[in-house]
Amino acid sequence: MVERDGIEGTEARLVEEPAPIGAAGARTLRAADLLGVLRVHQWAKNFLIFVPLLLAHKFTDVHAWTRGLICFFSFSLAASGVYVFNDLRDLASDRAHPRKRLRPFASGRVDTKAGYALFPILFAGAVALGLALRSPAFLIALVFYIAAGVVYSTHFRSKPILDIFILAGLYTLRILAGGLGTNVPVTQWLLAFAMFLFLSLAFLKRYSDVRHLKADGAGAGRERQYQSDDEALVRSMGTASGYLSILVLALYMNSAEVVSLYHRPLFLWFVCVLLLYWITRVWFIGHRGEIEDDPLMFTLKDPMSYAVGAGVALAVLLAI
Repeated sequence: MVERDGIEGTEARLVEEPAPIGAAGARTLRAADLLGVLRVHQWAKNFLIFVPLLLAHKFTDVHAWTRGLICFFSFSLAASGVYVFNDLRDLASDRAHPRKRLRPFASGRVDTKAGYALFPILFAGAVALGLALRSPAFLIALVFYIAAGVVYSTHFRSKPILDIFILAGLYTLRILAGGLGTNVPVTQWLLAFAMFLFLSLAFLKRYSDVRHLKADGAGAGRERQYQSDDEALVRSMGTASGYLSILVLALYMNSAEVVSLYHRPLFLWFVCVLLLYWITRVWFIGHRGEIEDDPLMFTLKDPMSYAVGAGVALAVLLAI
């Protein structure tokens, strides 16, 4: 193997060097590889489960939060199962991808046989936790999430636009499932806001794919049948969806729900301004090519997003 300097050389060695071998001749499974297989960092998306609880001001309802935690771990296991299934299915394309080739299965650090045994266990564990809630509606949402994730991976991921709507729907489903699992009603306002917001972020994810299409060669963009000429169209649809979510929030200010939940609703206009700034900013950063994959994962690493979140929380507290 030819040695190369810097990060690129390190990545090549990670892919090409053989995985550690134990005394019995099997691969040694490291904790870091297990976390990578499960994509534990992606569990952060499932905090959307708690949105209905927060918006209903159930801050001290221990029973509801306990149910929310069960919902969270149930969806997290389900999500990990979908990721494992997806990684096993995409081995060939991941190994040809500049970044995805470093994933545990694609790099050879984890045996694929372990993966084929793992994802059914994860799905079964998710359903078992869901059954503990004794909520048929939540269980239906959970099973639908698993089925939609698997079908998306096998059939719809290569369908332009449809793949974006499914991604946005899976995010919105987390909020709906959180309400069903905790017995907190989810308003049509929240569903409409979430739908447009997550549609915008799903467009941004695909926009990033298109931006990196030329650099990645036969990578994600070509696999999903997007072309470099689609860049402007995807950007316009994504920004429009983001601004529509803020419009829904602004219209919500005059609804009966606001009057019943907030004593000083005027402060909620600061939420509109902050989220309008945030949507504009992430698209601006995405336009510069600085968002490589998932916008939500970018948000978790972005200090300004935390500052915006703190400002939103303060405005809501002042409005209560």
